Amino acid sequence: MAKVYAITNQKGGVGKTTTSVNLAASLAATKRRILLVDLDPQGNATMGCGIDKSSLENSVYDVLVASKPITECIVSAPESGFSVLPANQDLTAAEVELINEIGREFRLREALALVAQQYDYILIDCPPSLNMLTVNALAAATGVIIPMQCEYYALEGLSALVNTINRVKQLINPGLEIEGLLRTMYDGRNSLTNQVTDELRRHFGDKVYSTVIPRNVRLAEAPSHGLPILFYDKQSKGALAYLALAGEVLRRAVAADTTTASGANTQAEQING
Repeated sequence: MAKVYAITNQKGGVGKTTTSVNLAASLAATKRRILLVDLDPQGNATMGCGIDKSSLENSVYDVLVASKPITECIVSAPESGFSVLPANQDLTAAEVELINEIGREFRLREALALVAQQYDYILIDCPPSLNMLTVNALAAATGVIIPMQCEYYALEGLSALVNTINRVKQLINPGLEIEGLLRTMYDGRNSLTNQVTDELRRHFGDKVYSTVIPRNVRLAEAPSHGLPILFYDKQSKGALAYLALAGEVLRRAVAADTTTASGANTQAEQING
């Protein structure tokens, strides 16, 4: 069964889509089966994978609103080794069209359940706002990855996001957890960067990824070529950073599975006592 991670931040420009695309490519490079879901009407993740959003026959909009089978809407990312549920501006209308629908918060979760066995990881690139699309992502996810810059205002926005995640966990998805916080556009020479890092670690402990994503020109150039950084410049600092992040994500997943299995075995021993 796939692990489903919503990659989200209510603040724009923090590297959310960059992380979604490049983490997908880096995980795929380790021979994992990956599905990237573009849930942002801007369709930037779709374009960043080399898919022309203007010529899509089907998209995530058709899955959420028209109840089209998800298998008819998933496409392959050219050259990148993973699958994509793409998006375009049609998705803008989804929130309005879903407003009176029963179970609207669970449309994405129900769709992904049909293909979850086919993938190891499903990554959801969320829009930079709290709307019905983001709620759908959080309802479908097992974990949340939060990309953020190390600046003062990012801490302010993080508090609101954590409250939202806790609210969703309380009301519609009890299994939802913060998987990790990713520091992006990182510059360790900046004193504020170090202060924010200390603050994050004080509040979130080992939820903060050890990996940081540096400011990198090649990383910024890659989307205009419709390629993840791994296929645009695999020797760049950005590519190496996302490969390191993929490794950290995989190690955490193994550790979590081991802990879960150990707990289940202990419980079984107690029952069999």
